[in-house]
Amino acid sequence: MKVFGAPRRYVQGKGALDHLGPELARLTDTAALVIDPFIDDLFGDRLQASCTAAGVNLVRLRFGGESSPSEIDRLSAALGDTPPPLVAAAGGGKCIDAGKALANRIGAKVATIPTIASTDAPTSHNYVLYDDDHRLLAVEKLPANPDLVLVDTQVIAEAPRQLFLAGIGDAVVKLFEVERCVAAKGRNVFGADPAFSALILARGCYDVLRGHAPAALAAVDRKEADDALDLVVEATVLMSGLSFESGGLSIAHSMTRGLSAVPKYARALHGLEVAYGVLVQLVLEGRDADFFADLLGFYDAIGLPTSLVALAGAAPTHEEASTIARLTLSAPHARHFPRVLEEAEVVRAILAIEAGQFADVTRETALAGSIMQSSAPAMTI
Repeated sequence: MKVFGAPRRYVQGKGALDHLGPELARLTDTAALVIDPFIDDLFGDRLQASCTAAGVNLVRLRFGGESSPSEIDRLSAALGDTPPPLVAAAGGGKCIDAGKALANRIGAKVATIPTIASTDAPTSHNYVLYDDDHRLLAVEKLPANPDLVLVDTQVIAEAPRQLFLAGIGDAVVKLFEVERCVAAKGRNVFGADPAFSALILARGCYDVLRGHAPAALAAVDRKEADDALDLVVEATVLMSGLSFESGGLSIAHSMTRGLSAVPKYARALHGLEVAYGVLVQLVLEGRDADFFADLLGFYDAIGLPTSLVALAGAAPTHEEASTIARLTLSAPHARHFPRVLEEAEVVRAILAIEAGQFADVTRETALAGSIMQSSAPAMTI
């Protein structure tokens, strides 16, 4: 059975922050806002004014810095005995995760207001919890996707360039992961069969990024939202989010489990990790030299990492490559590959990439790759 999930309403544009009040008023007359302190200093009064004008009572709660159980306890206690029916969250990924966790704790609806576009988490029903020492505890799920996602493209344009680039990296891999999940008859994030609509969205996301990412990055350098940035934000936040949740993931995201276990790679931005990780996946698929020349040209043009040296300034030892490979294959998404992968061949792929030998794969891998590439549904409707 197929399941396709999505936020109830998605709003994007320059100046969208000023529409928070009217958008929340569609859902409630009272809301809590978990907000990053930096964002609160910049935009908190503006968001409050928008809500007041729309007749929405907004209670602002400054985020403590970690989406941990103790932080959720603190935020919940601050709301008292009569929690609001909706929790909004404005900030980066951890702030949004904390808002989702708080909403789940009190049984409230969710609105997300991302102020960076480094991942597609704002549209997702997933959220991540960490302990107070910043170690991953669990990935939890909301009963449904957010009721509102509101994205102000001018705010995104003024955020750091590297975070925007990470969002592109996180999104550009989705086509290849959804293809593999479909080919493997895997399960999407809802535990259901991948939706063909997700494959269409993943293809559209990839095409937008290939066509407009350089111009969007130039807009970020100017700190000015324009049409190219608008298209790329829609791809990295909305299209990427819908395609991964309803289409499924594969090796690229599984690589984060291995990379996070090696200290010199553990602090890399998620989107840059998976941008590297998909190269390992594509080597394992047996993609040819022309394919890699085209993709690596795009990576080089915008600054995505083409090796672990490029990701974090250091090549892996054979032992580190083995650790990465072993833990990658322990991730559930690693099963979304149309054949069972062995640790040794993942190690070979990692080391081949460091040597710049992207298409130098074994005959068996190349043969398996050609079979897999023909096994995904044709992109025709």
